[in-house]
Amino acid sequence: MAHSYQPTQAPEAVAAPDTAPDGTKLYHCGPLTYTKAGLAVLFAWLLWGDFCFTLMESVVPNILPLKLKALGASNTTMALILSVLPGVLNMTVCPWVSSASDRHRGRWGRRIPYILWTLPFLTISLTLLGWSEDLTKLLIQVVPPLARVAPATITVVLIAVFVVSFAFFNMFVGSVFWYLFNDVVPPQFLGRFMGLFRIIGSVATILFFKYIFKHGETHTREIFTGAALLYFVGFGLMCLRVKEGPYPPPPDDVANQGLAAGIRAFVKQSFSARFYWYFYLMQTFWVAGGAMNMFIVFFNQEMGLTLDQIGDINAYGTGAMLAATWFTAIFVDRWHPLRIKAYLCVFAATTGFGAWVWLTMTLPAEVFFWLSLGGLLVTRFSFTLGEQCAIPIFMRLMPKSLYGQFSSANAMVRTLGGTLMGGMLAGVCMDGLKWAYDGSDFAYRWVWLWGWLFMIVSSFFVCMGYREWKRLGGDDNYRPPAPWKPEGYEEVADKVKSVPPHPRWVMISMWLGVWAIVINVLLVPIFLYFMHTHGMDQAMYWYLWYFVPIKIGLLIAAYWQLVHVRRDIEAQERGEPTRYGLPHHGVMLVNAIQGLVYFPLYWYQTIKMIELGLNHEQIIFGVANLLSTAGTILGVHVIRWIERPLAAPAASYAQETAEGTYPSLTDGEDALVGKPAGGASPTQTSQA
Repeated sequence: MAHSYQPTQAPEAVAAPDTAPDGTKLYHCGPLTYTKAGLAVLFAWLLWGDFCFTLMESVVPNILPLKLKALGASNTTMALILSVLPGVLNMTVCPWVSSASDRHRGRWGRRIPYILWTLPFLTISLTLLGWSEDLTKLLIQVVPPLARVAPATITVVLIAVFVVSFAFFNMFVGSVFWYLFNDVVPPQFLGRFMGLFRIIGSVATILFFKYIFKHGETHTREIFTGAALLYFVGFGLMCLRVKEGPYPPPPDDVANQGLAAGIRAFVKQSFSARFYWYFYLMQTFWVAGGAMNMFIVFFNQEMGLTLDQIGDINAYGTGAMLAATWFTAIFVDRWHPLRIKAYLCVFAATTGFGAWVWLTMTLPAEVFFWLSLGGLLVTRFSFTLGEQCAIPIFMRLMPKSLYGQFSSANAMVRTLGGTLMGGMLAGVCMDGLKWAYDGSDFAYRWVWLWGWLFMIVSSFFVCMGYREWKRLGGDDNYRPPAPWKPEGYEEVADKVKSVPPHPRWVMISMWLGVWAIVINVLLVPIFLYFMHTHGMDQAMYWYLWYFVPIKIGLLIAAYWQLVHVRRDIEAQERGEPTRYGLPHHGVMLVNAIQGLVYFPLYWYQTIKMIELGLNHEQIIFGVANLLSTAGTILGVHVIRWIERPLAAPAASYAQETAEGTYPSLTDGEDALVGKPAGGASPTQTSQA
């Protein structure tokens, strides 16, 4: 066992030793025991499987839209095939697979069998997708009446059939692969493993966009066939080499109940607590907002970019995300994933409208390429930070005993609202815009509006969830609500306390935001000089008479906000009530530094506009600059609002859950801010 990993079954009453007889350090995950070398082998196989899985999964959503558009499929058809049909399967197959996997006990474990059994069928489905046009020709020869049907129509139907088949078998893999980590990776290494996991996934994505994506229109069958073979061999080897340990039998009340009783238990356990609904709905509207992502490639083409340039932007962006992944993984544990997600969602909601400028202008493709690439690189750290929170949020907040079940419940709600409704409506909406623009691809310039509106709704629910999490104990004493237990909650075995807000760093982040506005104002005279020398009098006078006064007004507002944050800090240090809550310094610093790093791109953007003599476009960018600054100030204010002290003490939570008075789905708003049972008003008022 010195250089390998293997399951060991120890009596429950006896703790597994931390060292082997020869002094070798041992690490445990349930009945599994690892040495350092064994842990390295485990990581290597899991990460290799992730590499193969990521490459395979990159093919369908990125290549098929190009193929379907070339075949003349409408946006609604694309949404139906790529979003709605897989979504139906995700909503039905995923919960069944998750529950069945939790209960399965076999020689190969409870997760890996579901991957191995579906391996050949998924591979065949993916291969057939790449050969759809060839199969169309064969069908027309074998079935002569099909000659009266347009070949493109037959191909689109075949693609729909193969997508359903692929999605069905991929649901088995996508459901249990993520649960496998909790079963085989020691908990103290989960954060670092997830960081490495995302790094390997990023490498696979870079390789795909850099070397494969640009051939998507010309070498479809080769790409799909190669991805299928890599998945079959690579992922199959991972399944054979990673070993699961023995599991205790499922509880009798689960193992012996019938189908109807099982469904009732699933619904009662997963959907009875209002707290969990906040996160289900957060994910739902987040996914719905991303439904337009399938059209991003067409937006970039409308702006003049080639597939090669689009591939470069995605590859370099993924490379930047790769570089940021390891560091963000550390911060996720230190700052708490829920807090990070709430803050980032707030800033995205208040400043996420920047792409509206492309409705009013068209820049040279080269300029748009560098602006797109620069903007992507500047925001990679915060984007990666948010992405790193997706899984840890659920790991930290959901009951660990039913983690798979709650994950599948989330998938059901997310799929129904986000993928089915959001995806289908996105396709219909885009077809309506195409009709309004007489079939012009200019309609794709509206994709930003869809995502921004859904982001606002998603931010509402994550902020409500954040407030409720604080009421349930927050960093100090959070316990997941568990209405099915007599005590009403589930204890957290391994509590991880995050770093509290540091007043000094909070003030530094506030000052960085103020100085960013100051620098912006100081640069204006330089830009005015260049505008004058290039004959851009219209833009020059607009900046002088409108931009500068409004920017100075925003500077005063930012400084006023800084003063009030400092007053709240001083009041807290004196033990006095604060008007608003103290923001955490983490995301505030990231956002402020990101604003400063943006200045080289801002300089390039402005100088290019001046060189090209774009009066109108320069004014539009100035308006966007002012709106972004105002949005950031608003975002900080909202964060202070959600951090307000609570009216009800956290200790009341245990009593509420034990007595069955924990807020349900039909309770009023007072329940969310700690109104005691019986209707008494809270002594204090408690983002939405």
